[in-house]
Amino acid sequence: MEKRRDELRNIAIIAHVDHGKTTLVDQLLLQSGTFRKNEHVNERAMDSNDLERERGITILAKNTSLSYKDYKINIVDTPGHADFSGEVERIMKMVDGVLLLVDAYEGVMPQTRFVLKKALAEKLKPIVVVNKIDKPMARPEEVIDEVLDLFIDLGADEDQLEFPVIYTSAVNGVAGVDPEHVDQGMDILFDKIIEYVPAPVDNRNEGLQFQVTMLDYNDYVGRIGIGRVYRGSIKVGQQASLVKTDGSVKNFRVTKIFGYFGLKRVEIEQALPGDLIAITGIEDINIGETINDVDKIDPLPVLKIDEPTLQMTFLVNTSPFAGREGQYVTSRKLQERLAAETERDVSLKVENTDSPDAWVVSGRGELHLSILIENMRREGYELAVSKPSVIIKEIDGKKCEPFERVQIDVPDEHVGAVIESLGQRKAELLNMEQQDGGQTKLEFLAPSRGLIGYRKDFLTETRGYGVMNHTFDHFKPMINEAIGGRRQGVLVAMETGQATAYAMGQLEDRGVMFIEPNTQVYEGMIIGEHNRENDLTVNITKAKHMTNVRSATKDQTVTLKTPRKLSLEESLSYLNDDEYCEITPENVRMRKKILNKNEREKQGKKAKVAK
Repeated sequence: MEKRRDELRNIAIIAHVDHGKTTLVDQLLLQSGTFRKNEHVNERAMDSNDLERERGITILAKNTSLSYKDYKINIVDTPGHADFSGEVERIMKMVDGVLLLVDAYEGVMPQTRFVLKKALAEKLKPIVVVNKIDKPMARPEEVIDEVLDLFIDLGADEDQLEFPVIYTSAVNGVAGVDPEHVDQGMDILFDKIIEYVPAPVDNRNEGLQFQVTMLDYNDYVGRIGIGRVYRGSIKVGQQASLVKTDGSVKNFRVTKIFGYFGLKRVEIEQALPGDLIAITGIEDINIGETINDVDKIDPLPVLKIDEPTLQMTFLVNTSPFAGREGQYVTSRKLQERLAAETERDVSLKVENTDSPDAWVVSGRGELHLSILIENMRREGYELAVSKPSVIIKEIDGKKCEPFERVQIDVPDEHVGAVIESLGQRKAELLNMEQQDGGQTKLEFLAPSRGLIGYRKDFLTETRGYGVMNHTFDHFKPMINEAIGGRRQGVLVAMETGQATAYAMGQLEDRGVMFIEPNTQVYEGMIIGEHNRENDLTVNITKAKHMTNVRSATKDQTVTLKTPRKLSLEESLSYLNDDEYCEITPENVRMRKKILNKNEREKQGKKAKVAK
């Protein structure tokens, strides 16, 4: 019988976005007694990044650990978005069990499926937690049936199908084994974790194996490798060997080891099998690499990282307003920042182009790339980006493109419109189910390029009542047709200056404005959507001439329709191939690649001739 470290448990929490994962971790931390009574803990303590807090999503995997009775439980909070799947996959290698958290009303969602598939493939023991049981619309029995169907669908083995179920209301901090009586503390969940999740094997006398599953970066100590000790032990000051992904070996001295206690990283002297730790002391450490004893080289298999599916060109900002609002505007600064991001984020790829001022950045989806752009904008960077495009791969001699599984919940009266619009985008309807309360659940398989920019149309079609989630499924042979894209043309400013209410009033019947009066505009900037299919160049800076009959201030009483403000994500998915999005710390503007109207027309004619 192999010896185990019975006092330790390693689990990951997996769930769809917004099913209450981070809130549950807060409750587990509070009720385990890990914090002192007088210690202030932020709500959603695990979401430390500003963007995570604002959007209520987890972007980066986080480690925390808590003490319960005589046990130490390490919990890794995983991102629910498929765009951050690079993180999820590797976390599954660090743990021995998973808490699968499912909303008692929404049930199984696409991202739940995606993350669970990875967990089952690693043969992890699942515990199902049905959260938000206090919701008036909760339907726990049906949700458990959905979960069971999902497990069977994903090929779970007999052992995994015998999962225990705990019902919780994380917001109220209560749990129970019966959905009708959820009135106990979280102890019930702790006890189930200790009973059901296997303890790590204690093989501390064998050769060291530590694999890096996540990276962090710190200006003082450089790269930090985070991972699990699979075998042996590691001490501060010892000589060790790093086995690189190409098989080469590099010796180094371990300068610091950090363990996790609560939400803090604490310096420790030694780590044993099963411990989740962070190591410093080696500059070019990478994900998937193994640290061994100097005299016992025995690397673990290199971790596979999901490939990017979407790419965009990032460029130096060349608009007439370049350099006015940002602190970092040069190509050197942009290149350094993108290189720093690839240090932390392995699912991001940055490639140079023929131009020293442009880079092709590939990521896991629109959200993945827009989070990077938003972070850069907040840090003071100015840049321009092109329309996102899907990455085409060649598989068995055929061109293949990424397809996504789309799950949609809509009121019954909008079902026809949604099926029709997704059909035009070459989506295939896989499943259709009637739900309670006049709702229908639809499941599609759709090409990723058909979904770029679809959210706006979807919200219009469903009057804002529809809920859509999608997640990457696989690469399939490419559909040789134009899919999706914008139907409307745009209104483009003719000259540089200040937009006037007078000019805007005269143009209102031509389309929808994106800007307010007095906004500074430049030639070639997109200021609205045309209500026809062609682009229209307009004079938005036209002022009213003074006469002795009326004063020039008269036009300030013009009542204008409220402009449509586009967020960063909406702007990116709105773009056409001949447009850029200019991003600065203060503004997101859309513009034509060629700013001058005559130049654009010449290029347009050349392109037609070339066709």
